[in-house]
Amino acid sequence: MKMATRTLALAVLAVSGIALTTSLYAQSTQDMPANMANMHAMHNGQMMGGAGPTLPGQDAFGAIQEIVTILEADPKTDWSKVNLEALRQHLIDMNDVTLNANADTKPVDGGLTITITGEGRTKDAIQRMVTAHAHELDSSHPNNWSAKVDDLPNGVVLTVTSQDPKEIAHIRGLGFIGILTSGSHHQQHHLAMALGQMVH
Repeated sequence: MKMATRTLALAVLAVSGIALTTSLYAQSTQDMPANMANMHAMHNGQMMGGAGPTLPGQDAFGAIQEIVTILEADPKTDWSKVNLEALRQHLIDMNDVTLNANADTKPVDGGLTITITGEGRTKDAIQRMVTAHAHELDSSHPNNWSAKVDDLPNGVVLTVTSQDPKEIAHIRGLGFIGILTSGSHHQQHHLAMALGQMVH
């Protein structure tokens, strides 16, 4: 008798477990659209006070995304002239020069001479980018620097000088990459390239 009672109790527990599992599964299935809506809301930054991801994940991608946002916000944008590929190629040049170029600096009277060299595409990027930047420094730097470029088979020699002793120290302190980033014309050049108005 005891054995039959125990068997019956186990059977009741098993059936109850199956029923509970079925009920929970049905409930989760009914809630699925709501759960998916919550996931989409999080994806769109609608939860947690609207705080969603902001970083694009890759610098060049982010730079192009910024330009696209500007162009799309301007009703006067002439899309027939937009050339985002030119901007992408320039950003590849920037990456090559920043990360792959060799730079040998030497103080000279009034400033600094930098021998910038590389191979393959890096060499081409150096000759395009440094030459264009030297022109900007020479023509429009706010501290009246003088800049010139001499070509080499595998790069360029960039010489940057000033008549002001404070600026001489400034130039030497900046070195290669500091001089390359000096000035605020880069962003405007990116926009101009995207608009098809200039190419280095």
